[in-house]
Amino acid sequence: MREHRIKYSGAIYHCMTRAVGGARLFKNREKEMLRRMLWQVADFSGGEILTYCLMSNHFHVLIHFPESGPLADAELMRRYRVLYPKPNKYQTASARVLERKLAAGGEDAAKIREQLLARMGDVSEFMKTLKQRFSIWFNQNHGRFGTLWAERFKSVLVEGRGFALQTMAAYIDLNPVRAGLVEDPKDYRWCGYAEAVGGSALAVRGLQRIWSVYGGPVDGADALQAHRMLLFGKGAEPDAGGRISREKALQVLEKEGGVLPRAVALRCRIRYFTDGAIFGSAEFVRGFRDLWQRGRKRPLPEAGHPLQGADWGGLAVVKALRSVVQ
Repeated sequence: MREHRIKYSGAIYHCMTRAVGGARLFKNREKEMLRRMLWQVADFSGGEILTYCLMSNHFHVLIHFPESGPLADAELMRRYRVLYPKPNKYQTASARVLERKLAAGGEDAAKIREQLLARMGDVSEFMKTLKQRFSIWFNQNHGRFGTLWAERFKSVLVEGRGFALQTMAAYIDLNPVRAGLVEDPKDYRWCGYAEAVGGSALAVRGLQRIWSVYGGPVDGADALQAHRMLLFGKGAEPDAGGRISREKALQVLEKEGGVLPRAVALRCRIRYFTDGAIFGSAEFVRGFRDLWQRGRKRPLPEAGHPLQGADWGGLAVVKALRSVVQ
């Protein structure tokens, strides 16, 4: 069933999708190609990647689609060449044809602009293009055919500033820690935090956007330090004792009715971050819940539900979840 998604100018989404059957198909080479395509398709789409994590059978991306006005033809063609960069005969000729038609104006130029713009600034089009392009590459390089992805992607609308955005980003970057692959996400090449630590200007810019205070600028080094503090809590260093089993987490949260330290809770697989639909302050969730419900044609809007199990700083989601720990 097609999932309704809230769309508005300036939206930030946490998107997640999984390989068919949950199969661990993606080795280092595949993750590296997916990483390159992720940045490439985001540039074409006009999206700003804030952070991401690529795993062996799924990936996460936190992406912002800024408000934008009309695009000049030169920018449309720049983005077209980003998506089709290889200097082969067909693509070179295709780009030249498009340029000539745009320069000539008229009905053909208007149709080209409409077709290109329809693929930009939209989370569904972004994910569709990324998944299709990677599927083609993967199948060609592995002698396979058919679907690569298990389902339509999941998406959570995320409040665009403050603790909600920062917490979601930390949860995404901690995926390899939860999987037991590394103790520190800076040592896992295929996540936004590691790429930022490695000096990628785009990845650092994503962290700066995450840690900007009400839209104000923040230095890249300060953003890295602030993010590390959220990842590891006091001391900002990995602590093997901070990892907790699913069974122990369930015991604390459900049987004992207790709470986990935030840094420990972020090391659990928690459904709020992938299935909560809308994620942010109670006020933010209330502001969008009616629109979310109308898209599902339900008669009565649900109230926002505060996050349980840790000191989440007043964060809420729109969907009530029976089990928050997966």
